[in-house]
Amino acid sequence: MFFKNYKIWETEFAGRKFTLETGKMAGLANAAFLASYGETQVLCTVTASAKPREGIDFFPLSVDYEEKMYSVGRIPGSFLRREGRASEKAILTSRCIDRPIRPLFPKDLRNDCSVVATVMSVDPDCSPEITAAVGVSAAIAVSDIPWDGPISSVNVGLVDGEIVLNPTLEQRAKTDLTLTVASTADLVAMIEAGGNEIEDDLMFDAIMAGHEENKKMVRFIQGIVDEIGKPKFSYESSNPDPEIMAEIEEFCIEDVKKALDTDDKLVRDEALLPIYAAVHEKFNERFEGCEEKLDEILYLVQKHVVRAWLKDEHKRVDGRGIDEIRPLNAEIDLLARAHGSGMFTRGQTQVLSVTTLGPMSDCQLLDGLDEQTEKRYIHHYNFPSFSVGETRPSRGPGRREIGHGALAEKALVPVLPSVDEFPYCIRVVSEVLSSNGSTSQGSICGSTLSLMAAGVPIKAPVAGISCGLITGDEGVYGDFMTMVDIQGLEDFYGDMDFKVAGTKKGITAIQMDLKVHGLTPEIIKEAFAKTNKARNYILDEIMLPVISEPRKELSKYAPKMLTLTIDPDKIGDVIGKGGKVIQEIQAEFDCKIDIEEDGRVFISGIDVEKCKGALEVVNLIATDPEVGAFYNGVVTRIMNFGAFVEIAPGKEGLVHISRLDVKRTEKVEDVVNVGDSIIVKCIEIDDQGRINLSRRDALIELEGMTPENDIDDGPRKPRRDGGRSDRRPRRQ
Repeated sequence: MFFKNYKIWETEFAGRKFTLETGKMAGLANAAFLASYGETQVLCTVTASAKPREGIDFFPLSVDYEEKMYSVGRIPGSFLRREGRASEKAILTSRCIDRPIRPLFPKDLRNDCSVVATVMSVDPDCSPEITAAVGVSAAIAVSDIPWDGPISSVNVGLVDGEIVLNPTLEQRAKTDLTLTVASTADLVAMIEAGGNEIEDDLMFDAIMAGHEENKKMVRFIQGIVDEIGKPKFSYESSNPDPEIMAEIEEFCIEDVKKALDTDDKLVRDEALLPIYAAVHEKFNERFEGCEEKLDEILYLVQKHVVRAWLKDEHKRVDGRGIDEIRPLNAEIDLLARAHGSGMFTRGQTQVLSVTTLGPMSDCQLLDGLDEQTEKRYIHHYNFPSFSVGETRPSRGPGRREIGHGALAEKALVPVLPSVDEFPYCIRVVSEVLSSNGSTSQGSICGSTLSLMAAGVPIKAPVAGISCGLITGDEGVYGDFMTMVDIQGLEDFYGDMDFKVAGTKKGITAIQMDLKVHGLTPEIIKEAFAKTNKARNYILDEIMLPVISEPRKELSKYAPKMLTLTIDPDKIGDVIGKGGKVIQEIQAEFDCKIDIEEDGRVFISGIDVEKCKGALEVVNLIATDPEVGAFYNGVVTRIMNFGAFVEIAPGKEGLVHISRLDVKRTEKVEDVVNVGDSIIVKCIEIDDQGRINLSRRDALIELEGMTPENDIDDGPRKPRRDGGRSDRRPRRQ
């Protein structure tokens, strides 16, 4: 056989066949697997540089989840017809793969490592995201790259009250929970969730169900590692020399403690500057060649101080109690012309969220691998450099900003009204004005305020809070302690950022970031209990006193929206040839008209009266004329036998000369001219669909005028087209 090292392994994953193949593709990578789940196939590769990167103090890991449109049999919709910048969903998937694998690499490793998951075929019932996560884990585990894996990831749904693992496309369409759980053999390594107000206990059960399924996959991958796993390569540790570390710590630790002991980030940063200068002045020459390590040692000293305070003394740098929340403040209506605005301040963290309402045509179009083609609710999160007192140019949102925006979006979608209840596209932008930890949760609280101020009838207000973790020297199995509402230093030096958002009824979103290998069930339960209590406090004591429910009226600057439903067969009549009819209506009434394939029509504009006028015209076009009904029409053509009157765009009827007036008419132009607006009554629709109208009957019935003579059309009615076939055809 050409592929001498080709091997394939097969197992069952949540009731469906899962296979891993190696030895056929990407042979020059450190390791590669083609992971297959149903008919979903993802090529997962991992490579590492032979030498560490110089001059860095972090592990340079990159994780890319690459969506290929050929995997779903589509050609990319871009101008170049090729895949371009990663979609938002691809970036979020990359983050979900990155977060659980990163803590399992040695913290002192500085070799570049690249993980790439290329989606090559997609079966809608078998998630390519989960397939990629499992395939990546297998590739790193069998490679020669040092790593304390394997792990596994699984999706968990809640369908009709039942927990479902790796739900199918049909099940995902009706699930109340979208949960991703990553696990090692013993610990929960990552949680990402969006839910329809899920109770804490039910969410915990769903996480544990996913964890149990992951354990089976971890054992399967470990079996492959035992069979073909490569020896891990040795590397030069980047850890500082212990003797240098001890001497510098002894020199500056008391000064570091004094500098850190404040609730003001600016004061703390200012107080640390002379300490850095003193350390460099004293040790640069003495430890020649180790200058770049001094800043890293000072970082480790600060980390030691903060963790020791928390773990041993239950002391926080800002003086708060372990479960005490920072001072909070909520405000609305800060921006005069915005449709809605709300600002949430937590200590030195401040986020301003702004709501904009638009017509349904403003919905974001999506060109991805799944079934979703558009997004009605759009949440963007911006993190400018001034928010942390730094100076750098803005280069657009990075992965972190996209991830935080998606978390806020996930938290708020479950409480949004349906399109039928509130036919608007909704965009919220969260601007971080100042950051000292928990900006993502501040954006959720500020966005709730903004939505209610804008008059969006959300089902319930949503608040968010984070919980931190400090473990002992023995890791998560030893002593641990958790604290609520972590600030920047506690996030930076701690082991966990467990973000939970929800209503008083239940959880709507979770995102968990770890620096340790994972969490025990006890830690997860404690985090749920603390965030639940804090969330309810924020809602009851801070947010609801500012605005207790969504406003009944929209801003005068927001577009007003009217809706109606028409026969889908009439959509063409409303749009007109080349869009002529709908464009004329929009221009005349200064509005925007959007029509869905199912016949729903959305009319939006600043002036509600103009919107009503447009709605009336659309309704006229979409409704067949009724005998006995009155219409306000416009004379479009004059013939010697009568006048043609347009009663709705594209719909004309004939007013015979004998029915133009209450008295005898000798000449059509004596009564009407082209462009005149007249009231007419529909008196007949013949078997060919032609409409006969009467101005005479309208004058008699509506204005009480008395006819001077009876109608006498003569012994023979002339052809309505005057002997010519130049009458415009009736719209079908």
